Amino acid sequence: MRRFAMKALFTILNLNREERTRIDWDRTAIVASTAVTLGLVALYIYGKATSCW
Repeated sequence: MRRFAMKALFTILNLNREERTRIDWDRTAIVASTAVTLGLVALYIYGKATSCW
């Protein structure tokens, strides 16, 4: 898990490198979709834990 967190951190930091002038849309889309997926999983787990669903 720690290795995954470090990879995610470095990926986000590499998005903001000054030497790159154009946006890498593939990497941006992957990071955004991963964040949305993790958010949905967290909401599902929260809903099951609190018996809201």
